[in-house]
Amino acid sequence: MLFPQKPTSTFLLLTLTLLLLVSFAININASDSTSAEDDFDDLEQLLALDEQEDQQQQGQEQEFSNRFSEAEVLSKAQRIVLELNSDNSKRVIDENELVMVLGYAPWCVRSAVLMPQFAEAATSLKELGSPLLMAKLDAERYPKVASLLDIKGFPTLLLFVNGTSQAYTGGFSAEEIVIWARKKTGVPVIRISTVTEAEEFLKKHQMFVIGLFEKFEGPDYESFIKAATSDNEIQFVETSSIEVAKVLYPDIKATNLFLGIVKNEPERYTVYEGTFETESILQFLDYNKFPLVTKLTELNSVRVYSSPIKLQVYVFAKADDFKTLLEPLQDVARKFTKKVMFMYIDIMDENLAKPFLTLFGLEEAKNTLVTAFDNKGSSKFLLQSDPTPSNIEEFCSGLLHGSISTYFKSQPIPDNKNASVLAVVGKTFDDLVLNSPKNVLLESMPMRHVS
Repeated sequence: MLFPQKPTSTFLLLTLTLLLLVSFAININASDSTSAEDDFDDLEQLLALDEQEDQQQQGQEQEFSNRFSEAEVLSKAQRIVLELNSDNSKRVIDENELVMVLGYAPWCVRSAVLMPQFAEAATSLKELGSPLLMAKLDAERYPKVASLLDIKGFPTLLLFVNGTSQAYTGGFSAEEIVIWARKKTGVPVIRISTVTEAEEFLKKHQMFVIGLFEKFEGPDYESFIKAATSDNEIQFVETSSIEVAKVLYPDIKATNLFLGIVKNEPERYTVYEGTFETESILQFLDYNKFPLVTKLTELNSVRVYSSPIKLQVYVFAKADDFKTLLEPLQDVARKFTKKVMFMYIDIMDENLAKPFLTLFGLEEAKNTLVTAFDNKGSSKFLLQSDPTPSNIEEFCSGLLHGSISTYFKSQPIPDNKNASVLAVVGKTFDDLVLNSPKNVLLESMPMRHVS
């Protein structure tokens, strides 16, 4: 057994009752009503303590059971993924029409994050009856095989179709891997015909695009299918039933032609109002697929950086502090939809937070900070007032209108009043060098540490 068995509460009650009866018999002459009441109170306290211990133990047993189940599921999933090596790699890829390979290194943090997602995706694909074979290769242990497969970094995902590889371009959660794999192997859209199917679909998918068509044919439908095939991240579903469409998108107004995106966040439903052209649909998705405030992770960082929304605001805060800030921040984000993208990073997560904060000379910061990047021009900005919702809104307005200054990691501005040679620091570089009407000879000096 995993845990030692405890006596039941009933057994303990009987034992304690007998002991009390014996005690009463021995001390009958000295007993009075007050002591009997005290003994009864003691018994109640003992039983209450015992019940509390029982509940704690049951909780521990349940927690252990859950962890054991998760480990068992992960172990099973990892067994589904074929381990490649020097002997079997070529044969596996040559003899199977569809193979997805994960190239990893044991020491790589991103590989460690991705591997359980990859294993979970393999399980889901097998349950869906996909012919895709999922395999992984320790590229550090087998460098020649990795070179042959064109695995150059970690982690690398490749899809082999009849021996020819193509780079993976999807997201990195298990669900996103499944969506991408199915799209690239012939299932770009799921057709839903009944209300029951729609209800089951909703249990499994957090985000999707829904298309309602009177008939699954014609130019509008063809554009929809092309968009579904071209998109690498979002599950597309189609239906010709208005009843089914209302289950998936309750706010639907159209009856025979409709497209919308559904997300698991406050702005859950967004309707597409453009013409049914492939590029227009894809652009709509690019601007609407992220939540109002996105938590940056190792798995979604590539998608965030490649967003067409180039003004990006990053809020660094401790997890508990951010819970209080989230709702007002979402209110601010609504005012800048499609213009400014909002991200949250746990300031205590060194892997994610520190590289950003180092750019501002704030790598030791522990309290809430707000920064911004214009990825179009590689400029960076820092909110230098308290990170209140109103100040963040004003900061974002300044970003949009170009009325706030870019931030430079800089030493304090020196006093050049009587200097024959002017000292230049980050904060004065534009004024004294770039915008100077005179020719400037600039000598670079070693930078002192900025605290």
